Amino acid sequence: MGNPRQPVPRDYPGVVAILVAILAVLLPGGLAFSVYRYLNGTAPITLVARPATNSTPEPARPSPGKKERQDPLISDSEFGDWNFRMGSVAFKAKRVSGWTYDSCAPVDRQGVLAENGCERAVQLAYSAYSGHLTAVQVIMSFPSEQAAKATAKHLAGSSRAVKWRRDRMLDEYVYGRIRSGASGRYVVYTAVTADRTAQARAARFHQSLQADHLSYFLFRGPAVTG
Repeated sequence: MGNPRQPVPRDYPGVVAILVAILAVLLPGGLAFSVYRYLNGTAPITLVARPATNSTPEPARPSPGKKERQDPLISDSEFGDWNFRMGSVAFKAKRVSGWTYDSCAPVDRQGVLAENGCERAVQLAYSAYSGHLTAVQVIMSFPSEQAAKATAKHLAGSSRAVKWRRDRMLDEYVYGRIRSGASGRYVVYTAVTADRTAQARAARFHQSLQADHLSYFLFRGPAVTG
């Protein structure tokens, strides 16, 4: 059998009070009170285990000022037949073909795209009005909005900087124009040809196709800005 607990001497309470005061500073309140009860013989001491500290490091956070690219790579599969309507204006075109390039080399004629860091490109061919109007569109992605804007500005003054599928255009036409513009870090380059049958609708068709696909990239995904 264990030794019985000895009674606390009469002159001991003062020592106990001092000891408890010290423990109140060094120990949590509940534990100090338990020690006090033990020393006064009122109850056996019960130690409550403190929860273990989680030693697993927190995941590293991205550095301020850096933005991860979240938008997916462009692909010609994103674009099917074109059906456009805005108020009383409506156009339709059948998608004839589509190509996706892992780089911009296949559509870079003069090195302008490479100079501005062009990363990827797709090409689309459309036909409308029973083949009386044709359109070829080249869409290119760049590492930044600034690079895209600089490229679009250059293309506006040079129609030969981009290689596009001329075999998908009309051999004889009365309307033949090219439009280029930037949306975020993307550049849309659209060529349209039309014969006399579709001539009256060609300019508006061209403008709408270009603007519609530019606006597409405003909602497709976040742009990288810096």
